Order: sequence, then structure tokens, then C-alpha cells
Amino acid sequence: MADETVGVVGAGIVGLATAREIALSRPGTRVVVFEKEPEVSRHQTGHNSGVVHAGIYYTPGSLKADLCVRGVALLREYCQDRRLPYQEIGKLVVAVREDELGRMENLYQRARNNHVPELRRISREEIRELEPHAGGIAALHSPRTAITDYPAVARAFARDVVASGGEVRLGFPVTSIATVAGGIEVGSGQDRVRVDRLILCAGLQSDSVARLAQDRPEPRIIPFRGEYMLLRPDRTDLVRGLIYPVPDPRYPFLGVHFTPRVDGSVEVGPNAVLALAREGYRRSRISPRDLLGLAAYPGAWKMAAQHWRTGVKEYRGSFFASAFMKDAGQYVPEVGVRDVVRGGAGVRAQALDRDGTLVDDFRIPWARFGRITAVRNAPSPAATASMAIAEHITAVVFEDA
Repeated sequence: MADETVGVVGAGIVGLATAREIALSRPGTRVVVFEKEPEVSRHQTGHNSGVVHAGIYYTPGSLKADLCVRGVALLREYCQDRRLPYQEIGKLVVAVREDELGRMENLYQRARNNHVPELRRISREEIRELEPHAGGIAALHSPRTAITDYPAVARAFARDVVASGGEVRLGFPVTSIATVAGGIEVGSGQDRVRVDRLILCAGLQSDSVARLAQDRPEPRIIPFRGEYMLLRPDRTDLVRGLIYPVPDPRYPFLGVHFTPRVDGSVEVGPNAVLALAREGYRRSRISPRDLLGLAAYPGAWKMAAQHWRTGVKEYRGSFFASAFMKDAGQYVPEVGVRDVVRGGAGVRAQALDRDGTLVDDFRIPWARFGRITAVRNAPSPAATASMAIAEHITAVVFEDA
């Protein structure tokens, strides 16, 4: 018999990394992962662009900064040990206008404070040496930024959990969470599983699952769909590494960029449009329940009042490829509408506070109540940082043990 059983809700990369960390670092503890889908990594992890972020963007001292930098080292070692894809193809963060140079310099200083390795400022001429088809007047070059296959990593984490005596219960949508004598009862329809501790890593459903456990209602999850174009196969040679814009500091999104994938394809995107369903990977997917929940939340209206102009611009790019590619063409001028086809899409679980603020930093964990711990905001770079996040959650959960 196990000394203790720990439940983890959610078989995305954060939930699986956490389950794995507990199983390996707490001998005698049995871990059970609860996942509503028939396979792991179906949502944010399975629609991830595959970028291993180096830590350029994040506020020094924030959880994002600290856990991203630690997570890169852990992930690199894990991928090498398991022979999973891990390619350091490098990244350029490109300024195309003079008014972006100040923001680029701020990024450089932030990245230095975060100990991003080998980052340097480069000139227009040096950009062309690295990316002969790129535009821009100056850039930051991060040669250690990498790409990987996050669904493959998540599947490896799941195998580690099972090999350590744990269980990944697929097709188990959590519909109830109740505190009972000496533990917690996790329900799915008529099924009941008792655990001693429970960790909520439910991604797009994190606020809904937290409410089952009587957690506070905020922050609320607002789904943003990120849509991609794909370079045609005969045009992928125009891009060697990752090419990113200088991001707008008002938003937690990084803007439309060029992303080579480990399969040899090159994505262009994503945009960021409000999805009409939490799992709305297509424009046609509409959930009345999700829309009603959005309309009833004051923070959503305050966000809309602040950012509606940007929202209109993003939707225009969603419907018109020419508008989408207009921004992208600043960074690789030779790429136009005829060089791309529609690609896939992901949905980002963006936490929103009641005052309309888009939550930037991780809220990991955001709440502990009894033997339940809730993760309430884990967007990018959560995949990069997943193994470090797992260490952090495990330390918090067992600090009283």
C-alpha cells in the first residue's frame, strides 16, 4: 500500500510533469492523474508551437523568469536523455522601426537580468548573415533558444508516472470534488476516487475545476485562439531560425512570428482572437455556456473597453490572409499570401482579473485550501518551464509534510 495517494487533475504537460516529479521525489507516494480526454496533451500542450523559450521576455524575479530559466536546463537534459527532439536553432527578436529600439533595449536588459545565455545585440548586417531573407534594422540574437516536440515530452512524462507505480486515468472528466474524512473524493459521474491530496492543473478549465473545489472565482479564464499559417514546402528555406517581433508590453502575447518546427515545417503566427468556446480551435466552434460565462464576468467588459481596437485588428487578420501576412511581411519581406496556406490553431488559457487586467505572471499555485492546491494561470512559457514548475508545486504542496 502507498503511504499517500496524490491526485492531479489535468494531463497536459504541467500536470504530467508535476505527477512525475511527485512520483520520483516522494518514494511511497502513489500518483493518479485524472484526464477527461482519451489521450494526454490534447489541448494547450498538443497545440503548442514547440518553442523552448530562453527567458528573454519575463520580469526579473517573477515566477515566469525564474522557472523558465530553470526549466530550460531541466528540459534540455531530459530530452537528451530520452532522445527526444531538442534543436537549438536560435531566435532573432527584430526591430523594424526606430521607435522599437527602446523597447528592444529594455528586453536586452531584462534578459541579462534573467541570465539568458549568449544573448547579444546585432546590427542590420548581422541579421542578414543569420537570416538572409529577414528584414529589420536591429535585433537581439538568442542562439540557445530551441524547439522541441512537447506532446512527445508529455507522453514521456506519462510513461514515467506509470513506470513509478502511478496511474493516468483517461476519459475521466472531473465533475465533483468533495472533502471527506481523511482525504478528498474526486468524482466523474458515478465513479469516485479517494486521494489524500489533490493538485488542480486543468488549463483551459482551471477556473471551472477550481470552483468544484470551492476555490475563489477569480481569475477567470478567457480563451484566446491563436491561428497559424504554414509556409509552403518550397518556401521553408526562407527561414532558418525563429524570427520574432519586439512585443507590445501591454499584452502577454508575443505577436506574429516565424517558427520552424521539428518536422521541418515553418509556422507563421499566431494572432490572438477571442475564442467563442474554451476549446474553440475553429472559428465555427461556439459554446453558448462559455459565452454566457464570459458575458457575465465584469472583467471581460473592462478588458474589451480597453483593448477593442486591437481586437478588431486581430479579427481582421483572422478572416483575411492579406491582413495577417501584412505584419509578418515586415520580418521576412519575400513572404506573401501566395507563399502560405492555412495551418492549425491553439487556444491559450489567459487568466483575467475582475478589473480587466490580463494576468501576466504564473499563478502557480494560486490557492491552497486544506489538502487541495490550485494552479490558476500557466500560459507560455509553461511548457518550457514545466519541469521547474513541477518542482515548485511539489515543494509547496509538501511543505507541511
